[in-house]
Amino acid sequence: MRCFLQGAGEPVALPDGVAVLLGRGPLTGVTDRKCSRRQVEIVANYAERTARVTQVGPGGAGREPHVGGAGGAGPGGLGHAAARAAPLAGQRALPARAAFRGAPRDPLPTPQKTPPLPRAPPGPRAPPSGSAWHRHGPLLVFAAPGLRPSAQIAGFDLDGTLIGTKSGKVFPTGPEDWRILYPEIPKKLKQLHSDGYKIVVFTNQLGLARGRLRPADFQAKVEAVGQRLGVPLQVLVATGPGIYRKPVLGMWEHLCEQANEGLAVSVEKSFYVGDAAGRPPNWAPGRKKKDFSCSDRLFALNAGLRFHTPEEFFLGWGPAAFALPAFDPRALDPAAPLWDPPEAALVSPRPEVLVAVGFPGAGKTTFLRRHLLPAGYVHVNRDTLGSWQRCVAACQAALAQGRSVAVDNTNPDPESRQRYVACARAAGTPCRCLLFTASLQQAQHNNRFREMTESGHVPVSDVVLLSYKRRFVAPEEAEGFAQVLRVPFVPHFADPQRRRLFCQFSQG
Repeated sequence: MRCFLQGAGEPVALPDGVAVLLGRGPLTGVTDRKCSRRQVEIVANYAERTARVTQVGPGGAGREPHVGGAGGAGPGGLGHAAARAAPLAGQRALPARAAFRGAPRDPLPTPQKTPPLPRAPPGPRAPPSGSAWHRHGPLLVFAAPGLRPSAQIAGFDLDGTLIGTKSGKVFPTGPEDWRILYPEIPKKLKQLHSDGYKIVVFTNQLGLARGRLRPADFQAKVEAVGQRLGVPLQVLVATGPGIYRKPVLGMWEHLCEQANEGLAVSVEKSFYVGDAAGRPPNWAPGRKKKDFSCSDRLFALNAGLRFHTPEEFFLGWGPAAFALPAFDPRALDPAAPLWDPPEAALVSPRPEVLVAVGFPGAGKTTFLRRHLLPAGYVHVNRDTLGSWQRCVAACQAALAQGRSVAVDNTNPDPESRQRYVACARAAGTPCRCLLFTASLQQAQHNNRFREMTESGHVPVSDVVLLSYKRRFVAPEEAEGFAQVLRVPFVPHFADPQRRRLFCQFSQG
């Protein structure tokens, strides 16, 4: 039995228990711009032969729509009764309806009202309780019928590992544009299942959060892939950035801690297969393109799992060359000297100006707050004051009061630094420079870590980091500095859990 929403456009499939979001567009034929592209959510229940319709667009997001009344999108729009009550075949006045095919054509029972849905984190809505799909914030989890827990996990990426595109294009052209990547895959997975492994797919699908991929289409695709493979799959889907997105271990940790029915996972007996392996151009005959990233290999490395590429695992090819990222967060030494030269005094006994230089995310603010502000230095920060002119004025005011100043800006070039050198010279005080030596890759890692652990923090884009890199000129004493101290990034964490997260590769 199947269910389709029928209206002005083409019939829209309503899979059993899967939330389908509809609104203005060619699928529905609705053109009224008062109607959102994500106006209503429809969940079909094949067992009861009913459909629950919830308005999520303008006019009362998260409320069960009023059947037959005036709606926020106006008559004829999805915000009106036309699509809010669309699944009711018995509502003759409505231009859209749902038909269950493959079952007797007796009238459908009227759906019962449901309480308002709670406002959820960004990501696709979870199907109702009892469904194979469940959501945990930005993590979407599928468990096929017959799935059993196991200490042995056979982990796989999805796109480029288990499936490819029929069209031959890098990205699928639609929900039906997929095929099993290699003929050997179903037999291999069935053997793993027979050997007691649980087959688990870990996949990044940022398109779900960005609206480029319809949740219902993706969920139906996953279930179809599982049926074609012929084994029960567990599928964990990172729908957005953050701790669940590979190579960070949020999905793996969720599996081990919450999604294996309490059975401990053996890392030694488990493995992971993925195509994002950091392989260079021409890594094999006929394979001219390099891997788009190294995220799958790093995911396995973070988890301590054995790693294979699809060609190695399914086709028996030999290992290919690969390259890991230049920055390895595990290599940082928490016992390293905090500045260089280490014999230099960090805090001055008399008033001075300290000018910090470094990437956003290089550790400047943390270092100054930990070591300089407790010694009485005035913190001059452009993030707080808003402009370099205000920073210069604050520096001048502090020096006039006989206080030392720590300038917490990126200050990439001599022009930006000279403003504070001039302040110190005018006040008759020395000016020193703290050069924070974190690389671009280190700064990117630190900013991703900050986004994952600090709520409300404004993300620092790569555009900003690359702009700093282009402008950067290494500071020298000839600019007017009495001394230039180099400050490496030395991690310091009181919380072991935060330390573990920091030491994971976070970008492929």
